[in-house]
Amino acid sequence: MKNNDNSMKIHILGICGTFMGGVALLAKESGIEVSGADENVYPPMSTLLESQGVDVLSGFDTADLEADQIVVGNVMTRGMPIIEHILNRKLSYTSGPQWLYENILKDRWVLAVSGTHGKTTTASILTWILEYAGLNPGFLIGGVPENFGVSARLGESPFFVVEADEYDTAFFDKRSKFVHYHPQTLILNNLEYDHADIFPDIEAIKIQFHHLMRMLPSEGLAVNNGDESNLQDVLDRGCWTPIEYFSAAENNENSGWSAYYINADGSKFDVLFDNETLGTVSWSLLGKHNVSNALAAIAAARHAGVPVEHAIAALAEFKGIKRRMELRGEVKGVRVYDDFAHHPTAIETTLKGLRKNVGKQKIIAILEPRSNTMRLGIHKESLANSLQMADQVILFQPKGLDWDMHSVLEQLGDKASLFDDIDKLVSSVTSNRKAGDQLLVMSNGGFGGIHEKLLSALEKT
Repeated sequence: MKNNDNSMKIHILGICGTFMGGVALLAKESGIEVSGADENVYPPMSTLLESQGVDVLSGFDTADLEADQIVVGNVMTRGMPIIEHILNRKLSYTSGPQWLYENILKDRWVLAVSGTHGKTTTASILTWILEYAGLNPGFLIGGVPENFGVSARLGESPFFVVEADEYDTAFFDKRSKFVHYHPQTLILNNLEYDHADIFPDIEAIKIQFHHLMRMLPSEGLAVNNGDESNLQDVLDRGCWTPIEYFSAAENNENSGWSAYYINADGSKFDVLFDNETLGTVSWSLLGKHNVSNALAAIAAARHAGVPVEHAIAALAEFKGIKRRMELRGEVKGVRVYDDFAHHPTAIETTLKGLRKNVGKQKIIAILEPRSNTMRLGIHKESLANSLQMADQVILFQPKGLDWDMHSVLEQLGDKASLFDDIDKLVSSVTSNRKAGDQLLVMSNGGFGGIHEKLLSALEKT
């Protein structure tokens, strides 16, 4: 499914973001000449793009706009000189999601994965199930599935899996990205308040999800989390598509997809549909949230023609995703994990999964509040409660945070500490560690290379 028109050239602004970098890889694979620019050009995305022959420039210069079309990332804003130049010169421009639809998705069977949490994991699981079944799907995911080693590829079949983000599209298009994708199969994973920098309240997010439902065909399928009242509210506003419900709740007896937990940590469970057992999953992922992700992916894959027993077999060989409970290393029996959790619900479910796996071993949660919503202090009242399952909590207060984290510190009491210096944090965490301790680092950024610093410091203790 490659475009043989090698005369086309696009220039991508904000190319080092996960989504826009994925668009660049897909365009390059399609035979299009691709260049791009960003203010923060750093590995791994910069090196990945360069290895694929994509010219990545540092900074935004109007002299670089010699292209047939400019693809504008949502990091670009009015007032930036390059944006004003594009508008004043009437240059041809579009958004990343719109370019993706028009050039890649338009004639494909799109399987979209939406929700506040679990999009990357569920999309990765679904893609791997389709791959395992021999369907060779295309995909664009906001992370790197270990089974593939890349975040995007065209694929050779009609099927294309896309992580359907509710974040806005571009400075000139304030609709959610996902309204551009026109899926045939849609997973609705969950819905909570997030992205406080663009949505005033959860009602505004529900409206965007309702717009998405309006674009889902009557011959498609919505795979919906039956445990989520906010999603049911969206469906009650209008749904013209068949729905299959899933629930990871224990002892769930409702119709649809459910699980019977053989291992409490979610590493082994039976898959049921309408209370009939279809097989047993035994895999490397942990936590009830990942059981939920698996059920959704199995249902979506079945809609695309993959038998349930094939999907279950695929899960046994699923290797996980970078930065989703990724074990970065183990030194003297102390494990260091990297997780993308940056919302109280994700933090709590990640801790629950780890706790059920390690039992009474000590869990030290290390958190950087880096997301836009977290930096604005939207979740500060629920943050302490989400960390209760950790034995020790280490909070990092980055520069520019709009609120004082001492309020969270007070709620957590003696088991919590607050640092504004990463090296001092590392020194404190790694002293007096014992074999069996679990260091769980949670951030949606690089956190100053803290994982390697922790492992290095543990080597020296």
